Amino acid sequence: MSEEKTADSLLARQMVIPLYGDQKLFTGESRLAHADGMANIVRGIRDDEELISACYLFAVHDCLPNPDEWLRNNFGTGVAELVNELHRLIELNGKTRLMPAEDDEKVADKLMLKAQDALLRKMVLAMCRDLRVVILRLSSRLQTLRYYAMKKDDLEGARAYGADTLALYAPLANRLGIWQIKWELEDLSLRFTKPDIYNEIARQLDESREARLAFMRDAVDKIKQMLSDKGIEAEVSGRPKHIYSIYKKMERKHLRFDQLYDVRALRIIVQTVEQCYEVLSIVQENFSGVSSEYDDYIANPKPNGYRSLHTVILDTRNRPIEIQIRTRQMHEYNELGMAAHWRYKEAGNSEKSTQSAEDQKVAWLRQLLAWSSDVKPEGPKEGVEDEHVYVLTPQGRVVEMQTGATPIDFAYHLHSELGHRCRGARVNGNMVPLNYKLKTGETVEIVAAKTGGPSRDWLNPELGFVVTNRARSKVRQWFHQQALQEQINTGRDIIEKDLARLGMTAFKLEELAKRLGYETVDDLFVGAAKEEFGFKSIEKALKPQEEEKKEGIFTSKSKAEHAKSQVLVVGVDSLLTQLARCCHPAPPDKIVGFVTRGRGVTIHRADCPNIRHLDEKGQERLIEVSWGNAEGAVFPVEVLVVGQNLPGLLKDMSEIFMKEKIAIVGMNSQIIRGDMHWRFNVEITEAEALKRTICAIQDLPGVYNARRV
Repeated sequence: MSEEKTADSLLARQMVIPLYGDQKLFTGESRLAHADGMANIVRGIRDDEELISACYLFAVHDCLPNPDEWLRNNFGTGVAELVNELHRLIELNGKTRLMPAEDDEKVADKLMLKAQDALLRKMVLAMCRDLRVVILRLSSRLQTLRYYAMKKDDLEGARAYGADTLALYAPLANRLGIWQIKWELEDLSLRFTKPDIYNEIARQLDESREARLAFMRDAVDKIKQMLSDKGIEAEVSGRPKHIYSIYKKMERKHLRFDQLYDVRALRIIVQTVEQCYEVLSIVQENFSGVSSEYDDYIANPKPNGYRSLHTVILDTRNRPIEIQIRTRQMHEYNELGMAAHWRYKEAGNSEKSTQSAEDQKVAWLRQLLAWSSDVKPEGPKEGVEDEHVYVLTPQGRVVEMQTGATPIDFAYHLHSELGHRCRGARVNGNMVPLNYKLKTGETVEIVAAKTGGPSRDWLNPELGFVVTNRARSKVRQWFHQQALQEQINTGRDIIEKDLARLGMTAFKLEELAKRLGYETVDDLFVGAAKEEFGFKSIEKALKPQEEEKKEGIFTSKSKAEHAKSQVLVVGVDSLLTQLARCCHPAPPDKIVGFVTRGRGVTIHRADCPNIRHLDEKGQERLIEVSWGNAEGAVFPVEVLVVGQNLPGLLKDMSEIFMKEKIAIVGMNSQIIRGDMHWRFNVEITEAEALKRTICAIQDLPGVYNARRV
């Protein structure tokens, strides 16, 4: 390892002259001219030799076989890492498409594009370990726009760059508070994307930008002297509102140009709240004002905490000037705190007050820009990590994933079918294992089979194939659907064979399902696969029916009164449990627990329809349970019997229940399409007795089907 070198921007420029030679960027600009332009922009922001050196070295990766080693040997680790990260961001820009202009007729979904822009901005910040590289990227983009403005041809190229800048780079400059870059990025971009609007606003301003700047300097000097004469020490600054900002305000508030009062604005910063109101009084005494344009955000702060006095005055030529008056504490909070300009302009007042990893990075870099060149503030807090990674599809779309996500998680995020058929993945063109942990900035391509499904190994947490809840839920649903489909296929074969034996293959399956008490044909097939009824039940159900319309209902109270409906469930000791009323589980049924909100765990049969049809969020609330010691417990169960309304049949069924010592606590009956449907609410102590009872009832003359509900 070579000795650590000190950054030297003059040396950097001298060394790249022979490397760059007459080479040009794909925009047509000379590489050396682009580097000089970047360096001049950065010097206006911060006197940092590492940053300026990195400007000159921005393209060495395209000129040298071992750029990292060369950079470290000649300029040290700091410059090398800046240039390496800048190269990664330039590559990222090549992978992601240039955004179309806002008025492009081909834009079908602007909301989707805006969401992609936001993810791309997050991705840029997440990729940067040294956040100063964002300054380099912004200066490079600004220099490119300046080149297009000077070139005055290649309008399509300029238009595409302008749209891309408004979507990504101008908002980044806004977040970082680099106003001198922000306004120029926005104005040049508007000039390229909407030239008619840009030229119209420029014409209405009726003066050059230099003239407007001179006007602001005179206004600043005049107010400074006025306050100094009153013994008030204040910081006064101002600049004319740039053209893009004027355009956005006219568009947002549906105003004409002559209705704008803040084309020119001054900011006055004092020490105390009392001085704020004193300055307001002095300004209003010496200038004529617009009475309707006054806001006291000190006495009545905005919902996000923003505090300042706003008023509008007129100069000697009746030109409006907006005045903002605030203390230093208010200013720092407004700029760097929860009420920072980028927050309330981009996110609205609903923005959460908690500071994310991204927010801390932005705050740190803005603090860095405010310090002198020889002092660096303490970096972002250790341990504050972004909870997401940002990866790219082969088409350049940004996808936000949970930290630790794998290619399988990525595939399921894009589409469930793609996840099911995922068999491999390429990251940046190289094959990786399916449990590879994705990193920000990587391009992920899924290798999928034409058919097939997931592996059960994907659900093993120790193997690390699946991390996100969405992917895990999708895999479980697939296996559940496969098991259900197998039961349906098995049941279909059974029903078809039984109907063939009876010579009634043309009988409608929907009608058969209703006669046997099932809502759908698929439910009928599942019931057949589970042996809930047999050939005799089908044979009885197909016999000619006599339509009778009689109903009978009787109920009795259970001695148990469900006192023992809560049973011990292994695995969730000391947790409140209760049996579900929809499926009435009883030992030894296969069961599953569903975590409710405020009522503990509800125990369902594993084949309960309510469990089978849970959505993705519901599946996440299922837990594994099993029966504990249920000795002496009584379980409520519902039995459905479908058959003919024959005299004495109800008496015969009741005697069977009595023989098996099963208590009937409620019963109702009704005629549906000529068939009598009895529903018995009974209490059992063990499931074997119930099975014997149901089999005996099925053998009774006139009974088509008997089963647990």
